[in-house]
Amino acid sequence: MSDEQILRTVLDRWASAVDAHEPERVASSFTEDAIFQGLRPYTVGRAGVAAYYASQPLGLTAVYDVREVRRFADDLLLGYLDVRFGFTDRPALSVHLGVVVRRVDDDWLIAHYQVSKLD
Repeated sequence: MSDEQILRTVLDRWASAVDAHEPERVASSFTEDAIFQGLRPYTVGRAGVAAYYASQPLGLTAVYDVREVRRFADDLLLGYLDVRFGFTDRPALSVHLGVVVRRVDDDWLIAHYQVSKLD
């Protein structure tokens, strides 16, 4: 698989779980010790990721475009994306998202997630 295909596989799994409003499944796309920075104070670990997405409104959707991918090591990729979070009751929110994905055993998981809000 190419680096972009690896990144897309991880992010498709993440987006599918976000769209289904399944916070525990969202969290399963992250490493056990993932650093997570959404639009609120950061957290570390899957429990914080699950809590963040559990607090999101029903109907939230995530659509992304990959802007850049860089491989830093055999088991480490950096991705830079544009993400559009859709809501049922308000305008969509567009953000930049930086992720670091890491191979853990036979899977790739998000080890770092950092959102930057567009002005």
